[in-house]
Amino acid sequence: MVATLSEIEAIIDASAVSATIEMALPAGGRPRQLRVRTLLIGMLVAQSDDRPDHLVRVHRCLLGLDPPDRRRLGVEVDWRRGPHTLTYRQVERTFGLVVGALSARHPDGSPSAVLAGIVDALIEASVPERYKQASSSLAIDWTDHESWALAPHTDQVGADPEASWGHRASHAIGVKDELFYGYYPQAATMVADEGGPPVPELARRILVTSCHLDPPRAFVGVLARMHAAGIAIGDVLADSGYAHRAAAGWALPLRSLGARLVTDLHPHDRGPKGTFGGAIVANGNLYCPATPAALLQLGPLARHATANDTAAHDTASTEAARYKLGPISAADADGYHRVGCPALAGKLRCPLRPDTMRLPNDRPEVLAPPESSPRCCTQRTLTVGPEVNAKTVQKHDYPGLAWRRSYRRRTAVERTFSTIKDPASTDTTRGWCRLMGVTAITLFLTCAMVSRNGRIVEAFEARQAEDTRRAATGQPPRTRRRRRRSISELIDSG
Repeated sequence: MVATLSEIEAIIDASAVSATIEMALPAGGRPRQLRVRTLLIGMLVAQSDDRPDHLVRVHRCLLGLDPPDRRRLGVEVDWRRGPHTLTYRQVERTFGLVVGALSARHPDGSPSAVLAGIVDALIEASVPERYKQASSSLAIDWTDHESWALAPHTDQVGADPEASWGHRASHAIGVKDELFYGYYPQAATMVADEGGPPVPELARRILVTSCHLDPPRAFVGVLARMHAAGIAIGDVLADSGYAHRAAAGWALPLRSLGARLVTDLHPHDRGPKGTFGGAIVANGNLYCPATPAALLQLGPLARHATANDTAAHDTASTEAARYKLGPISAADADGYHRVGCPALAGKLRCPLRPDTMRLPNDRPEVLAPPESSPRCCTQRTLTVGPEVNAKTVQKHDYPGLAWRRSYRRRTAVERTFSTIKDPASTDTTRGWCRLMGVTAITLFLTCAMVSRNGRIVEAFEARQAEDTRRAATGQPPRTRRRRRRSISELIDSG
C-alpha cells in the first residue's frame, strides 16, 4: 500500500513535531528552502513506496510529486534569478541540521529527550483515532539492526561511534547465533485484550539504543511516558529476556504503572526458589509446603507437544493450582497483599486443618504435613510484601493453560519486526539506511514504522470486511492454511 500524500501530511500535522524541530534549528542567514515538514513528508513518501532509506531517495520522491504539490511544499520556488528546484545538497544540509538539533549533547547510545518525544508523537499519530482506545495490552520485544559502518577490529572508535557489538539469536534450522555491530530497536505492539475484539497489530512505541545499553531497562522510560500521556497500560507480554532482569529494572516499575505482566520465565527463575513464612516460593506464587515436588518443576509446554502431552500438562497445572496460596486482598499502595491457606479455601484436605478433612474426597489430601507447623499452616492468612516473587509474579499462574493462551499474543511484536524486515517490502537489513548514529537511524526507523502501521490498518480492515461478507452469506471466517512443517513432521516424511 502506497500512502497518499494527504494521509502522510495528516500524520505529520497531527504529531505537531515539525514546529518543534524548526524551533530547535539554528536561525539567521539566508532562509532555508526545505522546511522540516517537507523533509518529513519526503522521508515518509519514500517509506510508503518501500524505497531504501537513502537521502537521495528522499530527494527523488520530493521531485516526483505533482507540480502543484511541489510548489505548495517548497520543492520548487521562485528566486531572484528565476525558478529553483530543490537540490540534493539542500536535503542533506537540512537533514544534518535536524540530526544535530535532536542529538544528545553527550552521546551515550540512547536518544535524547527531544528525539524521544518526537518519535512518540509520530508513532502515536499513525494510530487512527478509532483504535487508540481499542486495547490496553502490549507485546514487547527487541531485535537487531546492523550499522552500515564496518565494525572496528580493535578498541578504537569506528565510523559509527554510537554503535556497539550485540548478540542476535536465530531460531531457524541450521542457523547459529551470532554477533553483530549496530543497535537494538524495540517495539511495543498493540494486541487484543483477553476476551476482547480483534485489533490491528499497530506499533504504539519504538526505541532505538546502542547494544551496550540494557534494552528492558531502557524501555521502561518509554512505557512511563505512555502512562504519563494518559494511555492505559494493561497486559504487558514479553519473553524471558525481559523477565530475567532484576525486578527493580523491569517488573517493579511496570507494576507501578498499572501493568499486568504475562511473561515467560527464564529457566534460572523457574521452580522452587526458597520459602516465605513456610510456604514455597515458586514460579511467581506461594505454595503449600506439602506440594508434590513434580508439580513445582513444571515448565512451559513444548512447542511441538502432542494432544496427549498438552492434556497431561494442563492436568498437572490444574493440580498445582490447588496447592497455591490464593490472594485474599489486592495489593495496597506499598505493594503488600494477603494470601490464604489453600486448605481453608476448600482446595485441599489437610490434617493440620481438621475441618477440611470433611471436604469431598475429590480434593487432594496432604499425606505428609510439616512436622513443625510454619506460619502458613498456623495462621489463616499471610501478609506478603512486594519483595516476595518481585521478579516472577504475573497475571496468570505459570505455566498453566490461562497463561499459555494469554502469552500467545506476544508473537504480534515478532510479526511487527518481520514486516519491516521483509525483503519484499521495507527490508531494513544492512544497507537499507547508510546513515549512522542513533538519531539518524531512529528517524528513519520511525518513518518505516509509521508507514508499516498504515499497511497494517488497511490489511486489518480488509480482513474484517471480508469476514463480515462471508458471515452474511453463511460462510465461516477465512483462515490461513498452515504451511510451515514441524521438525517431527519433516523427519516422519523423510
